[in-house]
Amino acid sequence: MNKRIRTRLIVIVALTLLCVYLFSGFPPSVDNMKKRINLGLDLQGGIQLVLRVKTSDAIRAETDQTIESLKAQLQKENITFGEITRTQDDQFSAAGVDPSKSADFRRIINESHPEWDVSSSTGGAYSLQLKQAQAATYRQQSVDQAISTISNRINALGVTEPTIQRRGATTSDQILIQIPGVKDPAHVEDIIQSTALLELKIVDGTGSFPSEAAARASYGGALPGDLDLLPSIEHSADGSPLFYVVHKSGGISGRDLKNAYVSRDPNNGRPAISFSLNSDGAKKFGSITERNIGKLLAIILDNRVQSAPVLHDRITDQGQITGSFTQKDADDLALKLRSGALPASISIDEETIVGASLGADSIKAGVTASLIALAAVLAFVLIYYKASGINAAIAMFLNLIVLLGSMAYIGATLTLPGIAGVILTIGVGIDSNVLIFERIREEMRTGKNPASAVLTSFNRVFITLVDTHLAALISATFLFLFGTGPVKGFAVTLVIGLVSNMFTAVFVSRTLFEIVLARKDVGESISI
Repeated sequence: MNKRIRTRLIVIVALTLLCVYLFSGFPPSVDNMKKRINLGLDLQGGIQLVLRVKTSDAIRAETDQTIESLKAQLQKENITFGEITRTQDDQFSAAGVDPSKSADFRRIINESHPEWDVSSSTGGAYSLQLKQAQAATYRQQSVDQAISTISNRINALGVTEPTIQRRGATTSDQILIQIPGVKDPAHVEDIIQSTALLELKIVDGTGSFPSEAAARASYGGALPGDLDLLPSIEHSADGSPLFYVVHKSGGISGRDLKNAYVSRDPNNGRPAISFSLNSDGAKKFGSITERNIGKLLAIILDNRVQSAPVLHDRITDQGQITGSFTQKDADDLALKLRSGALPASISIDEETIVGASLGADSIKAGVTASLIALAAVLAFVLIYYKASGINAAIAMFLNLIVLLGSMAYIGATLTLPGIAGVILTIGVGIDSNVLIFERIREEMRTGKNPASAVLTSFNRVFITLVDTHLAALISATFLFLFGTGPVKGFAVTLVIGLVSNMFTAVFVSRTLFEIVLARKDVGESISI
């Protein structure tokens, strides 16, 4: 055996051992394979959700924030105004603005809020409309933020290999979530879907109301535009929820939150959630609490008042949410607050739960199909190409070993379509060998000796193999870029299989032919 063949053989053996180690460990075992090959949702069970982000909530929140900011600016510049209220999700009106300050009002809008179109009517009244392009940007940002928030929550649960991405076009308001191996789908759905929007607002009045009707009656049947009526987690004697009337603006939101963690209620020792605010939030909160000492501060979570303590002193950067929390409830709520509030509420459009037993059946069916395909292909090449069929069989097995080792190394997820990709790789690998073998046969029919026929065939077929594999790689790349989870699994498997097949078909197969030819006399025929 000459030095060149020996070097090639060392490379092949070393790569084979490395790939075997990557996907099965040392010593090789099935348990190690289960740990190192990530299985997709369809193979190990789990949950798939298609969520829809209600982007109108984000637009509405942006409108409310603009109203609050505008009020502060008008007060700072001593511009008198009456009522500023939201009329639609993306519209609000300002009434009673001093007519002599019309130019200043428009200047403030143009300089500080250029994303709003302003139109005026008589008597110092103005109507403001959010520009369509800006509204589209806010909607897209709300979906992006929702994806980021959901990712933080799911990762905090310790889930491995989740898929969280926008579904469809870049302007879509749907999110696709696939979480393999989930044992409690209901808990995961609750963590994902809860908005966890924390707000701290001043209560209008001195306490709660026993019913919604009683609250409205105290204001003459209709609440003023700058107030909100919110239910409480507290209940009256008959079991119905109490209600609080709070100011819409002038409060703190989850955007000002810095951290949240589980603590204890000093009054009864029950689990509670302590939170801290960032510097801007602490500054705002200090100003708000200082102006409202003696009033009630509503601690609101997802539009429900958790508690409403009396403000006895100025508070800056810390607070606590108390209530009838279990330890699990407190842990979940702290997790949601830390990961950030969703910018808008979400709904579940589609839900698919795959059981572990169904996943095991999928693995069994996939492996069975792969073995049948492998056996059929082996039978064909051994019968049709005789001893050279062994060459093709060895190249095919090495192709599968390199494929599994590569998937384990890069942490790729194996899905049921991915198993289909493995089967397709077997076919592509044999197809490459068929091209080479048939070329060798043709060269030998022209009278060339086996060594010359093998050398010429590999040189001439190489470009053909590159062309066919490159075309398939381009297709697989587009499948990966635009496909969803299972399709991506198929694309990843196919890409790795195509690359490894080029190595085994050209490098490994040729080396095996050269080893056989080195043991024969010059001109002696080969079995093909």
